[in-house]
Amino acid sequence: MARGALKVAVIGGGSSYTPELIEGYIKRKDELPIAEIWLVDIEAGREKLEIVGAMAKRMVKAAGLDWRVEITLDRRAALAGADFVSTQFRVGLLDARIKDERIPLSHGVLGQETKGAGGLFKAFRTIPVILDIVKDMKELCPDAWLVNFTNPAGMVTEAAIFHGGWKRTVGLCNVSFALMKTATTRLNIPEEKLTFAFAGLNHFHWHRVWDDLGVERTHELIDLLYKPAAYTPDPNQPKNITHHEYPYEVLKDLGMLPNYYHRYYYVGDDMLSEAIKNFETGTTRAEEVKRVEDRLFELYKDPALDHKPEELSKRGGAHYSDAACELICSIYNDKKTEMVVSTPNNGALTDLPADCVIEASAQIGATGPSCKTWGSLPVGARGLLQLNKAMEQLAIEAAITGDYGKALHAFTLNPFIPAGARGRQILDELLVAHEAHLPQFADAIARIAAEGLKSKD
Repeated sequence: MARGALKVAVIGGGSSYTPELIEGYIKRKDELPIAEIWLVDIEAGREKLEIVGAMAKRMVKAAGLDWRVEITLDRRAALAGADFVSTQFRVGLLDARIKDERIPLSHGVLGQETKGAGGLFKAFRTIPVILDIVKDMKELCPDAWLVNFTNPAGMVTEAAIFHGGWKRTVGLCNVSFALMKTATTRLNIPEEKLTFAFAGLNHFHWHRVWDDLGVERTHELIDLLYKPAAYTPDPNQPKNITHHEYPYEVLKDLGMLPNYYHRYYYVGDDMLSEAIKNFETGTTRAEEVKRVEDRLFELYKDPALDHKPEELSKRGGAHYSDAACELICSIYNDKKTEMVVSTPNNGALTDLPADCVIEASAQIGATGPSCKTWGSLPVGARGLLQLNKAMEQLAIEAAITGDYGKALHAFTLNPFIPAGARGRQILDELLVAHEAHLPQFADAIARIAAEGLKSKD
């Protein structure tokens, strides 16, 4: 990476998240000597790329900056000489997410785009693309950092590092920002006076909290947040997760604070019932996001709009700028900022192999993340953690090889998918539905088609 004028490439530049990212760069204009920002997308995303690209240019101009903002469909041109590459793309666009949610729900099974059947299929579609991007980066920008917040972020990051060989990869998520904000609000202690330790996997980590006197406040927070008499919905909770009370006794037994996605594990029946109800009324999260995104792009078309609109918070984009841009800023300036990232375990979490990706608290400097050492999780979390990592690794192998057996094995281990005929039926329907984006599964799809299966969605 060169010192001085920086080139930043954004893969999936036509995303509705891009204004959040541009805002984050502008906020750090005195710390990052940016010269060029390249927004790149595919032909199917051309219209949105042009809309959001024009808005990005207005934002930069309104900030009084002379940064060059390029809009292109040529990924190789965007990558050439880049110092930082961020990825925020969705293979198959939101229509693919709608299938990911609706097809499983038609069988009474959770689709959920990162932890359920939908998350596995998002991995199947995305991992070959991230490996293709890494291949280009090796040729065109061999010293660049890859900052990934394409979901499922943990699996995509692990594929880039351990299968693509791109060690300068860091995965990001915005969930920890909201959890830390909730802790500081409920304890009425400024965030800088609290110490956090997160450990687990993407959308599947737990955390503990201490104050500036070294006193652990985790159990106090469990009481403040989850004791039945005290429970109130968390205003920082992501829009895609509904509020259902956790089993307080389980959290007290764990002695750790959950993240929002743990509701799918600890109150799974309630979450599934809610998802099925929404499915039956045509209001799955994917369909809601599509409506929000349509409204956002209507706003983005306004030639007078030169700042991130409040409406973007309904898309789930809050804190992405702080995550991605602060990570880049900390690497470039060797700031040693503490963040929660997806990165190689290297012994930080002893319940998992060293050569896999975890999501944990880390210090970010010029050489990338350095994880806090956690040790082992309590028995109640350890089994779930190891099961999820095994499922993730099978899914990664299936995404790369197109091996139907590995895909079915990942489905079988997933706690939200029934093992047996129903799970296989969902797998087959999703393979057929996503055929255009799953060339590696061509043989399996041909077999399924020969047997006469047609997707119900």
